[in-house]
Amino acid sequence: MHVDIVPNRSSRPAILLRETWREDGRVRKRTIANLTQSVSMEQALMLRRVLKGETLVVPSDAFEVTASTAEGHVRAVLTAMKRLGIEKLLGSRPSRERSLVTALIAYRVLNPKSKLATTRAWHATTLPEELEVVDASENDVYSAMDWLVGRKDRIEEKLAKRHLTEGARVRFDLSSSYVEGEHCDLAEYGYDRDGKRGKKQINWGLMTDDDGRPISLSVFPGSTSDSRTLLPQVETLRERFGLQEFVLIGDRGMITSKHIHHFQNEGMGIDWITALKSQSLRKLVQDGAIQPSLFDETNLIEIQHDDYPGERLIACRNPVLGRKRAHKRHDLLEATVQELERIQQRVWNGRLKGRDKIGLKVGEKLGRHKMGKHIRVTITDDDLAFEIDQDSVQQESRMDGIYVVRTSVPGATLTAADAVRAYKSLSDVERAFRTIKSIDLNVRPIHHRLTDRVKAHLFLCMLAYYVRWHMERAWASLTFKDDDTAHLDERDPVAPAKRSDAATDKARTRTLEDGTPARTFKTVLDDLATITRNTCNHADSGATFHMTTTPDPSQQKALDLLDTITV
Repeated sequence: MHVDIVPNRSSRPAILLRETWREDGRVRKRTIANLTQSVSMEQALMLRRVLKGETLVVPSDAFEVTASTAEGHVRAVLTAMKRLGIEKLLGSRPSRERSLVTALIAYRVLNPKSKLATTRAWHATTLPEELEVVDASENDVYSAMDWLVGRKDRIEEKLAKRHLTEGARVRFDLSSSYVEGEHCDLAEYGYDRDGKRGKKQINWGLMTDDDGRPISLSVFPGSTSDSRTLLPQVETLRERFGLQEFVLIGDRGMITSKHIHHFQNEGMGIDWITALKSQSLRKLVQDGAIQPSLFDETNLIEIQHDDYPGERLIACRNPVLGRKRAHKRHDLLEATVQELERIQQRVWNGRLKGRDKIGLKVGEKLGRHKMGKHIRVTITDDDLAFEIDQDSVQQESRMDGIYVVRTSVPGATLTAADAVRAYKSLSDVERAFRTIKSIDLNVRPIHHRLTDRVKAHLFLCMLAYYVRWHMERAWASLTFKDDDTAHLDERDPVAPAKRSDAATDKARTRTLEDGTPARTFKTVLDDLATITRNTCNHADSGATFHMTTTPDPSQQKALDLLDTITV
């Protein structure tokens, strides 16, 4: 007897139990029973195997799955790190410290946690087994961090050799992260970028190449100003990285006139791209060098000025930015006036007296919104009067939406439009800061006390971002990220940045060209994490073996794309 499965057009196939025999040299058969309504298709297939004489075994009788650990996302990150040569970057000789640092970098990309939490959480993945750090403790991790600090300069030099050449454009910017605890030597009060009032902080700067790859990390006490961090970067580029000519790109608070005069006087062969501060821009407007009428037909003009000999000034006007600034100024003025009116009422009611006390309260409110430059205030011991300085407001409104890029790079080397694009590319460094400081890499808060441990923690995060940067590019076609970079060099350098048409379609439809869902970097990793390594035990023999989940087509595509990563 055997089971026949007979197609039935658009209906469910017929499942027939049949008997077959041979008579007069011909094969005869008859239907014993119609099982279509009695058994499922799975049961029919099993019955067919039984009638063929096969022995069927319940899976749990054959072997038992005793453990399951996530492998797919680990495989992805380790593949990317292998393509980037991270282990060789850390050190040419295999060592336990090198394996631990590699594991710390990989797990920070996967699921950033504190060092203690990491040594406990990574056992849910195949990472410690792959890198042979299964028995690693928190103290082992700290020892590996100390080992990493001693190799930091060498690693940065290798990265610079990979990605920087003579004449390269180098970006540098500064950020900060707050500190928990009171005993860190680098922790000081300073400009609070994290919005954590009352917390000490550590400043750290990131140097990247022209594409946004991190090259070097600098750590400073929390009270260090932006401008004081620039010259150490010049020294790093010239002495450690061996570059004699390069273009340094920094924001208006980073590259100051003092630095520029120093570069010019020393004849260092250093070019720069930065922007004018508002005070310098105001002077150009007052002198008539920049007038709103100049932008009637264009949003970008190149000018010369006696105060900036040998330099190019590229004035840009962004109407959208101008409207935003005008609206913001109006709101801040309105808020300041309301607060001053409340103080004025207290003075008139006799609840606030004395010129000094009134002045202290007024100064506090003017400083909150930084609108003191637009308000004239008269204070006596028993009166407060104020009015908006309309001339000051009108003068500032002439600068709304206008900014000036300042550079020493000749026009034959860099067009005005490209100079503006280069300055605006500092947004890539800002994007790096956001990624490192957010839940993606979780650099903050800093709990370490020792200076070297702080440096190691920040450097680990930088190396993790280096890996993630390359993975994001490789997976751009799977995610919402704009993978069409051809339009970047052709876009209007002044107008707000826009996505390509392909990226806009992905964001609107939330699907890729092949109809599959568009995802984020994190959801791609989460999907790969469902590929697991299962530990199985054979009940009869006691043998133990591993079985790994077979990737589905989308998972396999994500893994294959990582093979496109190049250094």
